[in-house]
Amino acid sequence: MNRRHLLCLARTGSILAALWASPGQAQQPPAQGARAVGTIVLQSESVPLISTIPGRAVARDAVSIRPRVDGFVTDILYSPGQPIKAGAPMFQIDRTTYQASVEQARANLASARAAVPQAQAAYDRTRRLQGSAATQSSLEEALATLEQAQAAEMAAEAALRTAEAQLSWTTITSPLDGLPSVSAVSVGDLVTAGQSDALATVTQLDPIDVDMFEPSARLQRIRDRIEAGTIQRADSINAQLTLENGRTYAAKGELVAPGFEVSTSTGAIDFRFRFENPERRILPGMFVRGSIEIGRIQAILVPQMAATRGRDGTLSAWVAEDGKAVRRTLTEEGVHENAWIVTGGLNPGERLIVNGTTGLAQGAEIAPTPVEIDENGVVRDLPRDGTDPAPATPADAGTN
Repeated sequence: MNRRHLLCLARTGSILAALWASPGQAQQPPAQGARAVGTIVLQSESVPLISTIPGRAVARDAVSIRPRVDGFVTDILYSPGQPIKAGAPMFQIDRTTYQASVEQARANLASARAAVPQAQAAYDRTRRLQGSAATQSSLEEALATLEQAQAAEMAAEAALRTAEAQLSWTTITSPLDGLPSVSAVSVGDLVTAGQSDALATVTQLDPIDVDMFEPSARLQRIRDRIEAGTIQRADSINAQLTLENGRTYAAKGELVAPGFEVSTSTGAIDFRFRFENPERRILPGMFVRGSIEIGRIQAILVPQMAATRGRDGTLSAWVAEDGKAVRRTLTEEGVHENAWIVTGGLNPGERLIVNGTTGLAQGAEIAPTPVEIDENGVVRDLPRDGTDPAPATPADAGTN
C-alpha cells in the first residue's frame, strides 16, 4: 500500500469519527454573557390628551353676485382673484333708462308738491266761509282735495326713492371683503333682476372655518372619562391643524360652533373651528387633520424609539425585570413630543429598555445601564463622575 492510499484512509477515518461523535460534543455553542442594554426609569406625569380627527376647510362667507335690475352690462370693474373690499364696484349696468326714471320721478314730485299749497289754501278759505257762503258739503270736498294732494306728494316721494335705488343698483358692488371669482358675463350681455345664474362669487378667506368630525362613540367615551375624573377637562377647546403637505399650521383655531347632531351616514358630530388666514394658506375644500386638546391625563411617556408596533397593531416595549428582558404590551392614547402616551402595560419606577433591543428575546439575560435621552433623541450614558454624558455606542443603540 503506497503513501497516497494511507493518506486517503486517514482522512476517511477522521470523517467517520466526526459523524459518530455525540451531537452534544459536535454542536456545543460557546457561552455568551448578558447583553448590555440602556434603560431609563419610568415615571407618571400629567400630559395633554389630544384627539386627532379629519377636517375640511369651508369659507366663512361666500356670496353669489346677482343683479337687482335688468339691463346690459357696460363694464366689469374688478380684477378676478385680487382682494376686494365691501362696497367696491364690480359690474356696471346701463344707467340710461334708470337715470331717465329718476328725472321723471323728480318732476312728478315737484308737481305733486305744488298742488299741496293750492289745496291747503282752498280748504282754509272754505272753512272760513262755512255758515255764510260755504256749505258743509263744500268743506268736506275741499278737505278731500287737500288729502289727495298730500297723498300724491307722498307717493311721488316714494317713487323718487325707488327710482334712485334702481339707479344705484346699476352699479353692482361687493357685499363683503374677499376674493372675487372670474366673471361669468361679458360686457354687452343682458342680465335680469334676480336671475338664477350668478355674475360672480366673492369668498371671504380670512378668517376661515374648518369643520372637524368626531365619532359620536368616541365622544361618549371621553365624556364618561371626564365624569369619572380620569380626564381633567381643558378650560377652552382649541385646535391645531396639519395641512395636506404635512406641515403644522401656525395659528390655533377657536371653537365657534359645537356640534349637536350625529350624521346618519358617518356617525360623526361636526365641530366648527375658526382660524386666522391672512396668507390664505388654507383654502375652501382643503382636507386637513385637526388636533384638539381635550384635557390632561396621568400617563407614562414612552419614547417612540423604545416601542414597536406589531403586525396586529399592538404596541409593545421591553423592560428590565430581575436581570431579564420582558416584553410588555402597551395601551396608548396618542403621541406627545415624540413619545407614546401610555396608560396601560407599564408602571412608574420600572426600567424601560431604550437601546440594545435588536434581536432581544423574551427572558434573555441583560446587563442594564442607566442612560438618558437628550433633546435631539440621542441616547447617552448617565455620567458617573460629573463629566458630560457620552453617546451610547452604535453596538448598543439597537433599533426596533
